[in-house]
Amino acid sequence: MTDDVYEAPGVASKMLVAAMGLIETLDVNQRAHLVLPLDDPRRQDWDIIPRPEGTGLSLHDLSRSQKILVWDLLAAALPLRTFTQATQIPQLEHVLRDYEADFLGRAIGAWRDPNNYYVTIFGRPGFEDTFAVRFYGHHLGINLTVVKERWITAGPSAMGQQPVVYDGTNKPLADEEAAGFAIINSLADDKLSKALIHPVSPADFSTRYVPRIGAVEYPDVIDLGMPQYRLSDKDRYATRLVRDQPAGIPGSELDEVQQANLLLIVDRFLERHPRPVAEKLQREVRDRGLDKVYFAWAGDTRPKTSHYFRVHTERFLIELVNSIASGDHIHSVIRDFDNDLGGDLLARNHPKPVPDEMPGVADQNTRKVSSSDLDPGLAVAPPQEVTDAQQHGGPSSVEA
Repeated sequence: MTDDVYEAPGVASKMLVAAMGLIETLDVNQRAHLVLPLDDPRRQDWDIIPRPEGTGLSLHDLSRSQKILVWDLLAAALPLRTFTQATQIPQLEHVLRDYEADFLGRAIGAWRDPNNYYVTIFGRPGFEDTFAVRFYGHHLGINLTVVKERWITAGPSAMGQQPVVYDGTNKPLADEEAAGFAIINSLADDKLSKALIHPVSPADFSTRYVPRIGAVEYPDVIDLGMPQYRLSDKDRYATRLVRDQPAGIPGSELDEVQQANLLLIVDRFLERHPRPVAEKLQREVRDRGLDKVYFAWAGDTRPKTSHYFRVHTERFLIELVNSIASGDHIHSVIRDFDNDLGGDLLARNHPKPVPDEMPGVADQNTRKVSSSDLDPGLAVAPPQEVTDAQQHGGPSSVEA
């Protein structure tokens, strides 16, 4: 596998022109917040949970014309379907104001606002130079790294949907989730036993929000701010990610219809890259064969229940989790094992690609630091306990 798949100089040039145009409209104070060094530690913190501090400028801080320039920058980078998803997700904040009035009370207008999304440019957007663009907020994290106006990486790319089960028409992740259900619910028993890795789904991504996926990653006990859904260590062990040992069933063992649904998932997530990159990655998956594409499921197999699936390939990882609120709160992400946030590609082409100290290390933040460093003890969990969890899991293994 080579770096050629990330080459998209035409898109990189369009992004550069759009970024430079946006910067030219900023006053001195705005520029100080929006344009940051490439090795700023905050670039490594791509979490999509609401938080009190924001990096960059929020849409609130921009004029009407500047907001349009921000969306034009994203439109220059993303395929139309993905760009449309990115515009849909903030609009769900309007819906959530009705759903969460009791929970958020008088603060609801400040919490659920489609302008609570931040744009940041890291590095120097100049000709043949290197920079990164991030657009993030509740349930949306777009991270595009442009290397020398030639290569573009797009991981991690996170999108969420809440609500999921409702009468509205704004359902940006409906196709991806439906394809997962179509696969798991059409498997014969012998294949289902391979694909279904655990009866309890993780609360959030098994890889959490680490800047780079380690050799082994375990999901957190809870999704931050959602303590009502909890995992035991047995659940965490059973749903862990081992990079070099994909869990689940290889796509080569699926029938034609199941393979079509698997490729739909793969294609939708790969389309979170610029179009030229997405098309090359899609061809690569097919050329290398579906025996290298693994599909794994955890949790219940019915809608309106807690569930999770992942697609694990040599190059990337897809996760979709819908555990909170009994299947009414999706988080999804595509990760690039080697090139998240530029990764190895950036390191080969830039003198200082990462900060001296990564976020979360000092306080041992389980959400931000690899399990390979924080949870070595789980790697030696007694196999019999894991077997018991698989046989007697379900709701009883999730602590209230």
